[in-house]
Amino acid sequence: MQINRVLLTAVASVLLAMVTIQSGASLAKQLFPVVGPDGTTALRLGFAALILWLVFRPWRALPQGRDWQSIIIYGLCLGGMNILFYLAIDRIPLGIAVALEFTGPLAVALFGSKRKSDLFWVGCAIAGILLLLPDLSSAEGLDLGGALMALGAGACWAGYILFGTRTGKQTSGGITVALGMTVAAIAIVPIGVVSQGMALLSWEVLPLGLLVGVLSSALPYSLEMVALRNMPTQAFSVLMSLEPAIAALAGFIILAEQLTLWQWAAIGLVIVASMGSSLTPAKIKPAVINE
Repeated sequence: MQINRVLLTAVASVLLAMVTIQSGASLAKQLFPVVGPDGTTALRLGFAALILWLVFRPWRALPQGRDWQSIIIYGLCLGGMNILFYLAIDRIPLGIAVALEFTGPLAVALFGSKRKSDLFWVGCAIAGILLLLPDLSSAEGLDLGGALMALGAGACWAGYILFGTRTGKQTSGGITVALGMTVAAIAIVPIGVVSQGMALLSWEVLPLGLLVGVLSSALPYSLEMVALRNMPTQAFSVLMSLEPAIAALAGFIILAEQLTLWQWAAIGLVIVASMGSSLTPAKIKPAVINE
C-alpha cells in the first residue's frame, strides 16, 4: 500500500510538472504582444537562473578546467532551445510546436539504440511530421518558419541531452542545471534587452516574467526530481511522452488554439514513437527539463 502511494505521488508529480510547463508556455505566449518572444525568453531564463542559484547554490561546487567546456555548450543548447521554441509558438500552435520539438530527444533515443524494431518508431515519427506537410503548403496552414524553428529547438534539445549527460557526470544534477541556465541567460538576456529595452522592466511585465520562470523551470524541475526518485526512469520517459498532447490541451484551454483532425493525428504519432522508444532498453534518456 505504501509503495502504491509513493508511485502515485511520483506519477502525479510528472503530470503536474508537464501541466505547469505547458501552462507557463501558454502564459509566455500572452507576453509576446508586449515584449516579443525574445524578451519573454530573456525574462524566463533570467528569473529561472536566479531561482536555481538560490535553490541549488552552485558556487559550493563549481566545475574545474575543461569541465566548463561541456557546461557552456550545454547552456548554449538550453538557451537556443528556449528562444527557438518561443519564436516557434509565436507562429504555430503550442501542441504542434512541442510535437515537432520532441523529434530532438526522440532522435537521441533512437540513434542510441541498435534494435531494428526501433525503425518502426522512426517511421511513426516521420509519418507524424509528414501529416503536417499539407498544412505547410496551405495559405491558411502552418507557418513554415515556425515549424522550422520548432525543429531547430528539437535539435538544441538533442544537444542539451547529450551534453547534459556529460556534465551530469561531473557535477550534481541541480548544480548542472543551475550553471547551464546561467550560461543560457548570459547568452540570451542581452538579446532581449537590446530588442525590447526598458519594456522588460515594466511592472506589468516583471511579475508575469517571474511566474513564467517559476512555472516553466523551477517548479517542474523540482516536481520531476521528486518523480525520478520514486519511479523507474523508463516509466518516467513513457509519461513524459504525453507532453505534446498536454501542450495541445493547454493551447486549447488557455489560448483557444484549435487543431485539425490531421494535426491531432500527427501529435498522436509522435507520442506513439516517443512511448515506443522509451520502452526500448539501453539508450540515453532525455534530461528532465525541456522547452
